[in-house]
Amino acid sequence: MPINISPLLPEKLLPIAGVSLGIAEAGIKKPDHKDLLVIALDDGVKVAGVFTKNRFCAAPVIVAKLHLTENSIRALVVNTGNANAGTGNSGLEHACTTCATLAKLLDCKAQQVLPFSTGVIMEPLPIEAIINGLPAAVADLKPDNWFDAAHAILTTDIVPKAVSKQIQLNGQAITITGIAKGSGMIRPNMATMLGFIATDATISQSLLQQMVQYVANHSFNCITVDGDTSTNDAFMLLATGHAGAEITSTECAAFGLLQEAITAVSAELARMIVRDGEGATKFITIQVDGGKDLDECAKVAYTIAHSPLVKTAFFASDPNLGRILAAIGYSGINELNVNGIQLYLDNVLVAENGGRASGYEETDGQQVMNQPEITVRVALNRGTTTTTVWTCDFSYDYVRINAEYRS
Repeated sequence: MPINISPLLPEKLLPIAGVSLGIAEAGIKKPDHKDLLVIALDDGVKVAGVFTKNRFCAAPVIVAKLHLTENSIRALVVNTGNANAGTGNSGLEHACTTCATLAKLLDCKAQQVLPFSTGVIMEPLPIEAIINGLPAAVADLKPDNWFDAAHAILTTDIVPKAVSKQIQLNGQAITITGIAKGSGMIRPNMATMLGFIATDATISQSLLQQMVQYVANHSFNCITVDGDTSTNDAFMLLATGHAGAEITSTECAAFGLLQEAITAVSAELARMIVRDGEGATKFITIQVDGGKDLDECAKVAYTIAHSPLVKTAFFASDPNLGRILAAIGYSGINELNVNGIQLYLDNVLVAENGGRASGYEETDGQQVMNQPEITVRVALNRGTTTTTVWTCDFSYDYVRINAEYRS
C-alpha cells in the first residue's frame, strides 16, 4: 500500500481559470476504466515542458516537442494503457491522427495539440478506440475536473496524485493545481512519467520555460523507484494569465515566489510517486552533504538509491548497512577519502573513520529500519554542496507487478 499518502479529496483541488478537463472511458486496454484525458486551454495560455532524455522516446514525445514550438497550444490529450513507444512510423502517424481528431473537435489546428501516452511499450496504439473516445472527453470538459483527471492518467499507480496551492503575488491571489502519475519505470531524466501543473499567473513563454526546467531539477528529477528512465516522460507547466500579477523578469521577487510555490507542488507530487512506488513499503530520503559539487553528491545519492542490495535490505528492515558503504565506495567519486565520511540513519551515527562508529549499536539501527520512513545521510566532508534524493525499497510485490504487467 502507498506509504503515508492522505486520501485525495475533490474539494481540495482548485480550478484554474483558462483550463478545462474532460475524461472518457475509451477501452484502450480494458473496459470501464478512465483512460483518456483532454485538457483544453483558452487562447493565449502559455505552455512549457521538459521531456524524457531516453533516446528511444515515444512517438507522442516526438510530436509534442515538435508542436510545442508553435507556442500557441490549445489542448493536451493523454491516453493510458498504451505507451505508443517503439512503434515506428505508424506510431507517429497515430499520434498525429490523435492530434488532428481532437483539433477538429475543438476547432483549432492539429499543431496546437500536444499528445501524451503511457502504458505498455512496443504495442500498436489502438487509434480507433482513442478516436471514438475523444468526443465523450470533449463533452465532459469542465474546469473543476482535476480529481477525475488525476484518476484518468494512472497505470500501475494505486492512488491518484494531485495538489493545489494558493499564494499572493503583487496583491493578487494566484492558484496552482497539478496532477502526476508514476509508480514504476521511475528514474526521471527530466521529470516524472507524466506531470501537468497549471497556474493562473501571467508570465512570458521564455520565463516559463526557464521555470519548468528549474522546477523539474528540484522535484521530479530528485526521485527514483527502480532506476529505469521511461520512454514517455513529460512534465508540462501551463500559465493562463487569468489572475494577472504579470511577471516580467527572473530578477523580480514575484518570479522567485511563483517558482518556489510551483516547485513545492511538484516536489509533493514527486514524493507521492515514490510513496506509491510499485510494491513499496518504505519511503527513503537520501541526503548527501559536504560534496565538492552537485555532480558528486548526486552520484553518491543515486548509487545508494539504485542498489538492489540496499533496497532489499530496507524492505527486510535489516540494518545490513555495509551495503550502503559499498555503494558509496563504487559511486565513482575520484580520490574519495573513505576515512572522512560519516553515515547516519536518521540521527544515528552508523559509520565514521572508515568503519563502524564507536557508539553504534545495531539495536539503534534496527529501530530506524523498522520505520516506514527513513533518512540516510552521508556526510562526505569534501565541500559545501548538498543534494537530496527520494526513493523506496524493493519488495516481492515489485517483482510480481512487473512480471504480471502485460497480463
